[in-house]
Amino acid sequence: MAHHKSALKRIKQNKVKNARNKHVRSTLKTFIKKVREAVDSKDANAAKEALAAAIPVIDKAATKGVIHKATSSRSVSRLTKLVNTLA
Repeated sequence: MAHHKSALKRIKQNKVKNARNKHVRSTLKTFIKKVREAVDSKDANAAKEALAAAIPVIDKAATKGVIHKATSSRSVSRLTKLVNTLA
């Protein structure tokens, strides 16, 4: 256990950030999963709606620093390509 006041504060801050990042990452995975499930069920409208809902979540996660900007760009690109296979 840390002894310095600054180290104790850093531990508290890390716990809060970890909880926030975990929530964002979990939500992100859920939105991506909904898009993939819609594509698997061959429902083009549901897939487009799910993609439209997922893109802002992915972009926001990148803005907040939870995932890298390139990772968000790549996942949006791949999901868009996947949805376009139905059209």
